[in-house]
Amino acid sequence: MREKVISRAVRLIGLGSAVFSMQVGAQTATEAPMQTVQVTGSRIASPGAESPSPLQVLSSADIAASGATNLQELLSKNPTLGTPTVSRTNSNFSTSSAGVSTVNLRNLDTSRTLVLLNGRRFVSGIPGDSAVDLNVIPTDFIERVELLTGGASATYGSDAVAGVVNIITKRNFSGLVLDVQGGQSTKHDDTKKKFSATWGTSNADATSNIMVHFGYSKQGAVYSKDRAASAIDQTSAGDPEDLFRVTRPFYSSYAPQGRFFDDNGSFTYDRNGTVIPWNTNGTNGQAATGFNRSEFRSIAVPTDRYLLATTGTMNLNDNHSVFFEGNYASTRVTTMLEPFALGSDDIYKGDTGGQVPAELLINGVLRRNPLVPDRLFDNISDTNGDGLRDYFFTRRLAEVGNRGSKANRDTFRLATGLKGNFNLLREWNYETYIAYGQTKESQSSNGQVNVLNFRHALEAITDIDDLNQNNNRTETICADATARALGCVPINVFGYGSITPEALKYVNAPGSLETKVTQKLAGGSISGEVYDLPAGAVGVAVGFEWRGEESSSEADALTQAGLNAGNALPPTYGKFNVKELFGEVRIPVLKDKPFVKELNLSSAFRRGKYSTVGYATSWNAAAEWSPIADVRFRATRALSTRAPNINELFQPAQQTFPSDIVDPCEGITATGGGARGDACRAAPGVAANIAENGAFTLSQSDLQGISGYDRGNPNLREEKGWSTTIGVVWTPRSIAALKNITFTLDYFDIKIDDAIVFMPRQYALENCYGGDGSLCNVITRRPAAMGPNSAGSLEYIDSLVSNTGSKATEGVDVTASWAGAVGPGRLSARLAWTWLREGYDTPTPGAARDYWAGEIAQSPKNKASINLAYKWGPFSIATATTYIGKSYLDDQFLAQLDLPRNAVGVGSRTYQDFQLTYELRKKWEVYFGMDNAFNTKAPPIVTGLPGNTTGAETEAGAYDPIGRRYYLGLRATL
Repeated sequence: MREKVISRAVRLIGLGSAVFSMQVGAQTATEAPMQTVQVTGSRIASPGAESPSPLQVLSSADIAASGATNLQELLSKNPTLGTPTVSRTNSNFSTSSAGVSTVNLRNLDTSRTLVLLNGRRFVSGIPGDSAVDLNVIPTDFIERVELLTGGASATYGSDAVAGVVNIITKRNFSGLVLDVQGGQSTKHDDTKKKFSATWGTSNADATSNIMVHFGYSKQGAVYSKDRAASAIDQTSAGDPEDLFRVTRPFYSSYAPQGRFFDDNGSFTYDRNGTVIPWNTNGTNGQAATGFNRSEFRSIAVPTDRYLLATTGTMNLNDNHSVFFEGNYASTRVTTMLEPFALGSDDIYKGDTGGQVPAELLINGVLRRNPLVPDRLFDNISDTNGDGLRDYFFTRRLAEVGNRGSKANRDTFRLATGLKGNFNLLREWNYETYIAYGQTKESQSSNGQVNVLNFRHALEAITDIDDLNQNNNRTETICADATARALGCVPINVFGYGSITPEALKYVNAPGSLETKVTQKLAGGSISGEVYDLPAGAVGVAVGFEWRGEESSSEADALTQAGLNAGNALPPTYGKFNVKELFGEVRIPVLKDKPFVKELNLSSAFRRGKYSTVGYATSWNAAAEWSPIADVRFRATRALSTRAPNINELFQPAQQTFPSDIVDPCEGITATGGGARGDACRAAPGVAANIAENGAFTLSQSDLQGISGYDRGNPNLREEKGWSTTIGVVWTPRSIAALKNITFTLDYFDIKIDDAIVFMPRQYALENCYGGDGSLCNVITRRPAAMGPNSAGSLEYIDSLVSNTGSKATEGVDVTASWAGAVGPGRLSARLAWTWLREGYDTPTPGAARDYWAGEIAQSPKNKASINLAYKWGPFSIATATTYIGKSYLDDQFLAQLDLPRNAVGVGSRTYQDFQLTYELRKKWEVYFGMDNAFNTKAPPIVTGLPGNTTGAETEAGAYDPIGRRYYLGLRATL
């Protein structure tokens, strides 16, 4: 099937390329029309147009100098972007979309960042979402990337609440460029192989052009065991005086030999099968008996990509042309993590509270399970009143093998349209287009088990009645006759390697997941000048757009039902469409007047009708004032809207396993604690735990065993984002010594009302225990019947998406650039710095603000990048310095420890990258680069601290968890 999809994509793109190529070759030379400029944020094209909103541009030279394999690697260093939601280093545990590369402007979430290709939408790489996977955009095919920060929904539609990332591909390129690159880290992993070929040809006057690009890249894995910081399971010791002091090792309580609970506590086995006491971390002179999960985890997932892209323009005559864009990307990603951690409560849910019967009632007679060892059987009792002896266990299913998945992701997009100009009293420009895009992911996974089969396999008896009719009355068989008929084999969970291949075959449950995202677009616009004012002509643009989005995600039957002991992932399907009309006007008010070199006003308006939320309106108003030629002030005020995406609307209850949850009841005793203590003791399980232990006590497995369900909401409304930007641009052209400098300073303020948010689970806990108690219905605790080990511990905390939230961010952007001759060569320099004054969320109206500005895993208050490039004859060097300011642990987490906001944090980090290039001759150049050249270590955001990326022991989206790496490449222009 995959080969058919690739073949179809190649045929369609190839056919379009062939048609354009023939037409380009036949085109006669004509005089090229005068070019106008259209910048991101406006649909009005005019000579010398400038953006009234903050706009940063990364050129193809910046991309080449970075050596980046995918665009996210470069964009994430820009200070306007927050921590990416999904990347190669933070998605190893993702149930889908592992290895996807997304961007997150202003840290307002990926869904509020609109990614465009040549000013038009691109199909999402994540089912049910609008996030574009930057893996599918070939870096060598990009001319520039324009980052517009601030609301732009009036111009481009929904999702542009935080801003727009507009990727502009190369045009009018002739020739052939070959680029080959290889590299690795100094630890000999994170290997990189890349090859690309870009070919283009144009007619004599460059009015028609065709370009084709093919690329292949392969990025290798980085494993947790190969970095000292993450090689051994660890956790924060939880000491408020030093939260970065770790307990190491802090092995998992789910071990391959099993852990078993009886009336006297718990025990396990050594490699010789001898019973030994359970000791997770090796205290009191005893060996640790837990399991090191870090031995199996990945920091960076291996990713293979095949890319095919083409673009072309063919002139029909002097005034009209047809254009074509085609993209195909085939991405292969492999995730790997430790064998599955199975507990008896995963198999015996609800009715027995995780208790396994060691004896069964068969025809009115108690029959013992012969696989249960005497050491356990003699020390267990009836704990749930059914007359049977019961025990609990946890076990790492090493015999089943490592968990993980192999995902094949294919993205296909075609766009075509007409553009040109016509005269109707005045000259007008027009463009109309249609586009179709699709992303499909096919994922196979392993390492899970069928819990129904596992339950039957655990319930074994000795076949004294020869139920199998094979004249063997001493063998062990499954008690259930139907299960036996279906191949049930008894399973022995006691000790290393005790599960036989036959039993393993009966319980093994490979998984699958199929996802599909489809996008259909149609649109058109006209722009031109309608009236001459003394300061210039009034420009207008009007147009329409229609968009249809459809998404589906369907796992195998066991996964859907949660019967493979993992997350329950019911199928998700949804679709919507939107019809929109928009308009824009640009008015030159004054020009060449005292104190007014130029004064322009502009405004845009968009009205859309969604099949889901009904009508939505966006607008913006902007002003530009130049008192003198060298100084330009700019300001915008905008109302942007974002309609809910398919997941937010239609996602059924989907299981998740949240981390970093602090139970408000921990430590509560039989008296005291105020309202929180009263609310905690009202839970029967908590009361039983207190009665047994003197205070509510949680074990390691309790902390690791919290689950919950996330649910969509079909009654959502659109959210509204109010943004204000005020800035100044200084280009001192009249000062000879400073004529090559450009300086910008912009203030931004974005506030989002009716924000679509999942209710934070920690907020629900605080509300239930010590608040007004309105959210207690989303919390389920384990019953008192669980016994003293787990009674009252959190089992489920659910979260529903709603329009109850709000988000805000405020700060200042500063950029400065300079280029000129220095010594025998030419130097260019660029600085970008963002100071984040404030950023916060509120989960419900009237709730206290959850501040995130300056927090780890969100966005530091100070982030900057400095790019320097120097060229001298055939030599050139480019350096990129990225500064991440001091950041702090989540204030909600600190509040649980009675610590104030910004009380505990990590220091700043500076990363230095460089690239050396030498021109062997005019058309050949060799380059050598090094990323994180000084091997700056990531801060220790270990397990148990908010912001931890599982397997990396840091925040792997914000900091570099890999270390120094280098690459060597050769580029030829033919």
